[in-house]
Amino acid sequence: MRRLVARRLLLLAPMVWLVATLTFAVVVAAPGSYADAVDHPGLDAAQREALRARYGLDQPLHRQYLSWLGAVLRGDLGVSFVTKEPVTRLLGRALPPTLLLGGAALLLDFLLGVAVAVAAARRPHGWFDRVSTVVGLGVAGLPSFWVAGLAVLVFALLLGWFPASHMLSAGADRMSGGARLADLLHHLVLPAACLGLAGAAGTARYLRAALLDIRSERFILAARARGLSERRVLWVHTLRPALLPAITLLGLSLPVLVSGSVVIETVFSWPGVGLALLRAAQARDLPVIMAITMLGAVAVLVGSLIADLGYAAADPRAREDLR
Repeated sequence: MRRLVARRLLLLAPMVWLVATLTFAVVVAAPGSYADAVDHPGLDAAQREALRARYGLDQPLHRQYLSWLGAVLRGDLGVSFVTKEPVTRLLGRALPPTLLLGGAALLLDFLLGVAVAVAAARRPHGWFDRVSTVVGLGVAGLPSFWVAGLAVLVFALLLGWFPASHMLSAGADRMSGGARLADLLHHLVLPAACLGLAGAAGTARYLRAALLDIRSERFILAARARGLSERRVLWVHTLRPALLPAITLLGLSLPVLVSGSVVIETVFSWPGVGLALLRAAQARDLPVIMAITMLGAVAVLVGSLIADLGYAAADPRAREDLR
């Protein structure tokens, strides 16, 4: 296990560097720049060139890259072209809302996925199994922007059960602690549900298949032969080894906690990293784009490591394969 962690940590730096370098090349080499993205009728050609020189956008690509890389190695992620604030401060403000949204979505993903899979596996090919399979495939195949838009239309605008956007209501800073928490949770329900339902459909499908495969194993047959109830056999003896696919999926879903969903955060105006990335891409705000890209790369690699460690913890037989 220690060797696995050490190998992954050694790969972390070069992989993040490679992802960030490719992103830098794509963003900088694309037509236009931040100066071109500024929509100001009073900005003439000379002022536009001065703006390019101010942010170093008039330099050759290799000089821009070396300047950016040197700053990153010194721990400086730069200053946002748009907000004129350090990128670390911007990320510090955007990351907690994304972690909250992603954490709630992953919790819904796991709990709902396990519940549906267990209920379907208890009576394979029964009515619930068939219905949940069809509904799960339909939910997993729906575009996230369509699901989010429909949720806003039905549950926010027509029924008025939940807020249509933002993380807190206007004037929330004047609320008491309990009222502010309740308002936050009220705003969290719709975006977390839209983000977590598609994942729950995938988790339920993989876990159901694992449960059905394990039911024919010898240790399950031996548990039944000892006279144990089907409920105990399912929850105690079958579920733990069947959770291996779900553990892997949850570990690989860690980037959701960091980058969030650009679509969901945009539809609900959720002030997280995904929305910050979209705005930075629209404004060609290079420092913000690079910082969020590197953060996402770290999340992917760490998520993969957590998935492997969780797999080994749940199944000791896998520890030999991971050495």
